[in-house]
Amino acid sequence: MEPALAAEAGGVAAAPCGRDRRGRPDDRAEEERAQPGGSVLPFHGTIVRVRIAALGDLMLDVIVRLEEPLAPGGDVRAATRAGAGGQAANVAAWAAALGAEGRCIAKRGDDATGELVARELVARGVEVVGPVVPGTTGIVVSIVGDGDRALASDRGVAPSFAPDELDPAWLDCDVFHISGYALLRSPVSDTALAAARVARVRGATVSVDVAAWTEIRTFGPVEFRELIDAIAPDALFATEAEWEILGGAYLTAPLGVIKRGARGATVVTEDARLDLTPLDAEVVDTTGAGDAFAAGFLLGGSLEERARRGLEAAARCVSTVGSLP
Repeated sequence: MEPALAAEAGGVAAAPCGRDRRGRPDDRAEEERAQPGGSVLPFHGTIVRVRIAALGDLMLDVIVRLEEPLAPGGDVRAATRAGAGGQAANVAAWAAALGAEGRCIAKRGDDATGELVARELVARGVEVVGPVVPGTTGIVVSIVGDGDRALASDRGVAPSFAPDELDPAWLDCDVFHISGYALLRSPVSDTALAAARVARVRGATVSVDVAAWTEIRTFGPVEFRELIDAIAPDALFATEAEWEILGGAYLTAPLGVIKRGARGATVVTEDARLDLTPLDAEVVDTTGAGDAFAAGFLLGGSLEERARRGLEAAARCVSTVGSLP
């Protein structure tokens, strides 16, 4: 671990690291940062703007909506859209749209793709920070048919995010949210663990959204669960398939949230289980719905308020094309 991070994890204030170009937020994005979208939310009669920082990927999200099934060796008609995406970017953007302060912590390339997606997030009121290095920014392709979707991802330089590139100041937040994809490869997995320790020392709660079950199967369910145990999140999000492959992952966190898609969501604690039905929505594209749900949930309130807000955000997300608000 980088020395400043090690000191802070032990409870001693650390000086910001990453003073060269590679470790700083994108200057151009910072200069053009817009005010957060949406309005602040009232909780128990008090106006609160929650600070949510999400660590993971900032990618170009290419969505392909098929008008007919793919034909091997042939050509079919489709409608396409491209824009910013990635689990951490989506959560930060939805948090900002719902009235919070959203920050995306991700490593990206200095290519045109990285510039494009960073500018889009900034325009949506998100603070974009993280190393910018020579190389390629990730791209994820979503193939959408009948509302459901399949993903194909190239994460670019994002997995090479090392602990010594992390600025502790980025972890000044109320909620620190980790994309499960950041746990699948090193050194970014080491960075996620170090960041969780620093964020908790600085007073943040920590949450993890589990990666796709196919990725966990390849990585190893036992090994993935050990990483979650090491982080010891306050809240853990997972789909039903992800929940199953981890063998009941809620046991590793005081608060577990199962995202059930068209059947709503279930919130589990040691003392309670809350099952909620989804809101009515015309499903156009499910890309990013789980991230919208997580952002809404993390804004706070009672368990039912948090889950309902998450379901409202998810309903908004599935009714349009793309993963952003």
